[in-house]
Amino acid sequence: MTIDASNLLRKMFAAAVDAAMPVTRVPAFLPKDLPPKITLVGAGKASAAMAKAVEDNFEGELSGLVLTRYGHAVECDRIEIVEASHPVPDAAGMEGSKRILQIAHGLGKDDLLLVLVSGGGSALLSLPVDGVSLGDKQKVNSELLRCGAAIDEMNCVRKHLSQIKGGRLAAAAYPAKVVSLLISDVPGDDPSVIASGPTVGDDTSLADAREIVERYKLDLPASVMDALADENNETPMNDDPQLSNSTFEMIATPQASLEAAAEVARGYGVAPLILGDAIEGEAQEVGKVMAAIAAQVVAHEQPIPSPCVLISGGETTVTVKGNGRGGRNVEFLLGLSQALSGLDNVYALAADTDGIDGREEIAGAIVTPTTLQRAQDAGIPVSHALANNDGHSFFEALGDQVITGPTLTNVNDFRAVYIAAS
Repeated sequence: MTIDASNLLRKMFAAAVDAAMPVTRVPAFLPKDLPPKITLVGAGKASAAMAKAVEDNFEGELSGLVLTRYGHAVECDRIEIVEASHPVPDAAGMEGSKRILQIAHGLGKDDLLLVLVSGGGSALLSLPVDGVSLGDKQKVNSELLRCGAAIDEMNCVRKHLSQIKGGRLAAAAYPAKVVSLLISDVPGDDPSVIASGPTVGDDTSLADAREIVERYKLDLPASVMDALADENNETPMNDDPQLSNSTFEMIATPQASLEAAAEVARGYGVAPLILGDAIEGEAQEVGKVMAAIAAQVVAHEQPIPSPCVLISGGETTVTVKGNGRGGRNVEFLLGLSQALSGLDNVYALAADTDGIDGREEIAGAIVTPTTLQRAQDAGIPVSHALANNDGHSFFEALGDQVITGPTLTNVNDFRAVYIAAS
């Protein structure tokens, strides 16, 4: 059977996204013993779609508010949907976060707070601690995004500058019962890292946050440094009594999405190898490693005979040095393509499952054995694109972008490297 490699990779990506859609995942994990009245709040790129799924599957009294990224709203009848900025917070996010915290403070011991959390929630839940302004938080987020920090490091700093993250939302709702439904977009599915863990205890400290600032040499306002030295901004730990009524369910994960993609490959007679759902590191360097593995398969049929596909997830990082239109996934593909050097029979797709790579409304792109030559012919060598972090311009010129629009879910990055039979 002749396989259209690009079509196979796109179908695998679509299956990975479908496996994490709120319309199916939320109903499967809604508590069976819900009271006749619940209050709902949430934040993240999938939160509006999650809220809609709750509405469609709960007939009792329902009210509340969720925050989502601009362009990710879903019309709801009983839940208010507020759109705000991501990845750099804005005033709409801060005002929405303040209202969510007020809702939590207004609950009593007989109430249930259902919290819907997904990737992107950390930037959306922007309610700085006293003494730190919105402008200060915007500066913090911009610095963290540029320096190449891992997501858990970014969220460690964010938590200790927030009135609502790092377990503080659940603490505000105490003694009400808090049930959180989580869609994971982080390596290891750590609930304290997803959206900076607004309803779970935090095992990081102010000292950890200060160490991250120092290690990456972040240029932060004096007000932020003062806040990171203020013991009042320490986050509640897992054994804090105010978190004793808070529980969570992980309703969608990167691993489950990778397994769905692997099943598609098997249907085409292609052997899948899932390399990991939590791969981190500098994006272009991870691309070079994947290229080396692909070359090993081509040369020696190891670690798996062709035709096969190497599948991975996780969140790489990009240390921004240029001023191009970039993102983690296209940076990965640039590094991969450069290292492959036009190797025959190797194709790849890398894309973000939320449909947005970096700040572009573009999920990612596809690499083929002709990518380098076509780029050279077009006068856009891959080395220039890498130096300027300009992956989106590069793949746009080649017509090899993957564009889905907002998917309304988010289980992090999806990468697949297909090696055709020799």
